[in-house]
Amino acid sequence: MSSKTAVSPWASVDDRQKVRLDKREAVLQAAAQIFNEKGFQSTNLDEVAERLNVTKPTLYYYVRSKDEILFECVKIGLTMLQESIQEVGAQGGTALDKLKAAMRRYAEIVTMDFGQCVIRVGEDPLPLESQLKLRRIKAVIDAEFRQLIEQGIAEGTIKPCDPKIAAFTIAGTLSWIARWYRPSGPLKPDEIADQCIALLLTGLCPPTKAE
Repeated sequence: MSSKTAVSPWASVDDRQKVRLDKREAVLQAAAQIFNEKGFQSTNLDEVAERLNVTKPTLYYYVRSKDEILFECVKIGLTMLQESIQEVGAQGGTALDKLKAAMRRYAEIVTMDFGQCVIRVGEDPLPLESQLKLRRIKAVIDAEFRQLIEQGIAEGTIKPCDPKIAAFTIAGTLSWIARWYRPSGPLKPDEIADQCIALLLTGLCPPTKAE
């Protein structure tokens, strides 16, 4: 009588780890959505559990506290912004081309759950140590913008200006999208990005006519 190799009904360690990571991300995303809607202080973990159709104790298998959830949500959003700027920085084209692409990605990310959480909630409710960790990522993002602007000035595709002020203006303007953007609104994220980028690069005044 031939024997058959037993097939385990249990998932592999790798599969179980992936499922756990997927569920943890679902917890973070649900929390980010509620933080964006109600604010951090007004949100409790019961609401997060209810949105995911699980019990509150289940959440503690994936996260330790509400503070940890906010830290991870903001970190994910900031990492998305940082990586998007670095990715376009590695592409070809002029510094101005790269700056436009970075601005577009930035505008799109701040309309997403984690990107909105960076702007609408941010790191201020967290302990100082956590705040400093997140602010270091913000500093890198600012430096990436400044570097693109400095490169553009050097190559002549961006007019001479103070890179620090220019970077603050760009990031501030694009970040504010997160506060007023609504998915039900008349404009899609890419349309909003187009208009904001055009205004930042050309301003409101019409070109001066040559006399």
